[in-house]
Amino acid sequence: MYQHYNKNLREYARELRTESVSKAEKHLWKALLSRKQTGYGFKRQRPVDRFIVDFCCQQLMLIVEVDGSSHFSKAAYDAYRQKQLESLGFTVVRFTEGEVLNQFDDLANRLEHVILCLEERNGLR
Repeated sequence: MYQHYNKNLREYARELRTESVSKAEKHLWKALLSRKQTGYGFKRQRPVDRFIVDFCCQQLMLIVEVDGSSHFSKAAYDAYRQKQLESLGFTVVRFTEGEVLNQFDDLANRLEHVILCLEERNGLR
């Protein structure tokens, strides 16, 4: 069962998956997070509590967010949102669009490290 899934946001999340996905999100999905390339299943544009997150792995309780230029003016809201998600037990990892598009190998290594740490913490390894 999916914890904290908000079925009321399902249709809006579906729209986001099909209509407003950034180039960076598409790249991260295809290059790393789809088809269990990390060993874990991730969902795109997933309703969690009252938010829709970019990528979520329920098994690891991991959320991956890609921050575009619109996030520069929303730092306070992003901090609030992250605090709320963390209070539900999730680990939230944020990357900028620039990191996804221009420093992908470094980003992949950092995400692999986070996954290894969460595996150890959650007794999955």
